[in-house]
Amino acid sequence: QWWSQWSHVCRGFIWVRWLSPTIQTHAGCRYVSKPATKTQVEFDYNGPSMKTTVPGPRSQELMKQLGDIQNVGAVNFFCNYEESRGNYLVDVDGNRMLDLYTQISSIPIGYNHPALVKLVTNPNNLSTFVNRPALGILPPENFPDKLTESLLSVAPSGMSRVQTMACGSCSNENAFKSIFIWYRNKERGHNTPSDEDLSTCMINQAPGCPDVSILSFMGSFHGRTMGCLATTHSKAIHKLDVPSFDWPIAPFPRLQYPLEEFSRENAQEESRCLEEVEDLIVKWRQKGKPVAGIVTEPIQAEGGDNHASPDFFRGLRNIARKHGCAFHVDEVQTGGGTTGKFWAHEHWGMDDPADIVSFSKKLLTGGYFQKDELQPYRIFNTWMGDPSKNLFLAEVLNVIRRENLLEEVTRSGKALLNGLYELQAQYPGILSRARGQGTFCAVDVCDDATRNSILFKAREKGVILGGCGDRTIRFRPALVFKEYHVHIFLNIFNDVLAQHK
Repeated sequence: QWWSQWSHVCRGFIWVRWLSPTIQTHAGCRYVSKPATKTQVEFDYNGPSMKTTVPGPRSQELMKQLGDIQNVGAVNFFCNYEESRGNYLVDVDGNRMLDLYTQISSIPIGYNHPALVKLVTNPNNLSTFVNRPALGILPPENFPDKLTESLLSVAPSGMSRVQTMACGSCSNENAFKSIFIWYRNKERGHNTPSDEDLSTCMINQAPGCPDVSILSFMGSFHGRTMGCLATTHSKAIHKLDVPSFDWPIAPFPRLQYPLEEFSRENAQEESRCLEEVEDLIVKWRQKGKPVAGIVTEPIQAEGGDNHASPDFFRGLRNIARKHGCAFHVDEVQTGGGTTGKFWAHEHWGMDDPADIVSFSKKLLTGGYFQKDELQPYRIFNTWMGDPSKNLFLAEVLNVIRRENLLEEVTRSGKALLNGLYELQAQYPGILSRARGQGTFCAVDVCDDATRNSILFKAREKGVILGGCGDRTIRFRPALVFKEYHVHIFLNIFNDVLAQHK
């Protein structure tokens, strides 16, 4: 009875708070000639509001307090998540910022979405939030149904099996293990290891610990655990001082922009990279370290928002088939709708795009989909994911479908990219190579110092952006980011760029 009364009070409080500050028309738009028609968004603010510098006094106090406990070198500022909502993040000093970075691309439908708050206050979900089971041995009764309702309802083409995990790194780490196990079973012709396999693996020796490899690409980011780090090549600081494997690293295409003006050069660049992939596979086989799998991001995110054409990825898929390698598509940052399709690899137009697709971030839980033959029984850890995240994801998917958010992403992304095109034409000495798919957009800045200055000044004016690569600004808004949010951002971004002209 107490729970029912409490949740009723909470629901009333929540809806009063979210309904009261409804969006008002954003007038006086300096940047765009035709502001977009906007719908009511019940849980959004009407614009940024800055009270202090960032980090403000309270954030700095908390930084010192936390610094006595753990490393705070990467902390930007402290947040007031209770006051944050929609596309706006509020910090502990009361600064309200339009968030186009969303916790490193991991917030699907904005802060404190009413549908998710309602889910938490539903007493039928209480046990799922209170009890976190060891899913590999003691899953709850509704676990198969909830997987079907959430993850399997968005399974990539040709895949009906999913393995849940906690985060992106452990998703990729265990996907690599699945690839290795599959590859060795294929070499044996059966699933039963020999006595020699069993004895040598205990002392880190072959054949039990085989000298096989994963091919990755320069500029890639797949995580910071040991196996993933061997395939991560975006920043030296990630890898410095950590032992690694002798695995092949292929060049990723470096496209020239605008694409329509460099179609021949870009096709040659992609062809060169594919030839290098095939040469490396042959070379590593000759070294006695055969390539069991190829891993790639559909868009290299952390490495600088590097794109390649559908033809490149189709060629890569064919090379994997030809040489008997598993093809692993890492959709940790690109999955969940941010490119205008639920999976970025859907833009390739392939019926059989991958053998393994890993995910995390906007899907709120980690894990990977895989073909039946890549389903070993030896993938295991204590939690193997979290059933409460599947509840959230199912509701997120309901919101995406109900509000046609993928179409919204396509519209907003077009407005954002067109705005970036115009700004790079207006500030050619600062911006270049604007690019993107959906709202998964980026633009390069003339140098690293100017990029960092722009990021800082944008934050001071109430816009949170992210950097990647050597000098790139990346845009990672939530799926509820609409055209009028684009125009709010472009106005502020224009002001910031004018200061650097």
